Amino acid sequence: MFRAVSIENFIELFNEKYYVDKSEIIALINEKISSKSKYICITRPRRFGKTSVINMLGAYYTKSIDSKDIFDNLKISNSESYLENLNKYNVISISFNKLSDRGNTYVDYMKMIKDTIINDIVEQYPEINPEKYFTISDMLDATNDKFIFIIDEWDYIFNNNLFKDNQNDFLEFLRNLLKDRSYVALAYMTGVLPINKHSSTSALNMFDEYTMLNDMLYGRYFGFTEEEVKILCHKQSKISFREISDWYNGYINEDGDKIYNPRSVVKALQNGKCISYWTNTGAMDEVKEYLKYNTMDVREDVIKMVLGYEVDIIINEEFRAGQEPPKTKIEIYSAMIILGFLSYYDGYLKIPNKELMREFEKALQDESFGYVYICS
Repeated sequence: MFRAVSIENFIELFNEKYYVDKSEIIALINEKISSKSKYICITRPRRFGKTSVINMLGAYYTKSIDSKDIFDNLKISNSESYLENLNKYNVISISFNKLSDRGNTYVDYMKMIKDTIINDIVEQYPEINPEKYFTISDMLDATNDKFIFIIDEWDYIFNNNLFKDNQNDFLEFLRNLLKDRSYVALAYMTGVLPINKHSSTSALNMFDEYTMLNDMLYGRYFGFTEEEVKILCHKQSKISFREISDWYNGYINEDGDKIYNPRSVVKALQNGKCISYWTNTGAMDEVKEYLKYNTMDVREDVIKMVLGYEVDIIINEEFRAGQEPPKTKIEIYSAMIILGFLSYYDGYLKIPNKELMREFEKALQDESFGYVYICS
């Protein structure tokens, strides 16, 4: 069930000096409970606040604590659905970003996950004997109760290229656990990579997806908006909003809102210094490979963007979990947008801000590219 450590993480976040209230997203999600739209998958780059929202949702929905004192102080308290859903549900919280200490195979990984869920069910429902049931779904059915599933880093094994021979088995596990199950009141899932839906019969086709390229509903709740950053800047005197904007502004959601990477903004305000706080080096290594081989003139476009220009291009497909490494120009740019390295809006592609510009400049200086002369 929803774990104490997640509750503590939300309380710590709530008590932070630079906390931004994103609780209004709860009202939108409340509308999905026990409806045909109860399956939600939201994907964003790392450091865009996905786990913070996960912890907030768990603290709001779970029966295991009384969190009214906290949420009474947040924007969600003004919603008509606020009290109706506050602390009313059994919450099953799953994070797929851990590997078993007892082995490094797919079987070990899934045993750890399944054992954790089973133990949580038995703890909450001691009358349920796991030896009597063939599957976790059977155990949950036997409770005659409703559950909210909150799943973080659903794409961990895809994003880290783990267990390639078993990735379809993993999707089937999620499908068997969640699809068409009467005990599911809501399934809220987040990660970096969108679901790979090859056809209408794909394992997780019941999820409505909201991605970096396609989200008209939840866009302002992941990342800080410009108004939110201005308010945060007023809480200190070392760094001006103009400097923060120069370094970290540049993403735009589908509603046209300017979006900032939350981690970078908060770290800059805490440290009193604007530098690159980008730490997703693994993905930048992939970008270097795209540049190294100059696939379909990608490197020339990147040099153009480093010089401050935008690239006019239509991106109408998304790089997804389980997909082979991107090969075409569109696939490469789609992957770079999904990972947060490029910003795309209204048909134009660009390097979003000074922070990412530094990362691309360093990538172009890699000796494997040969001599690259950039003249501004």
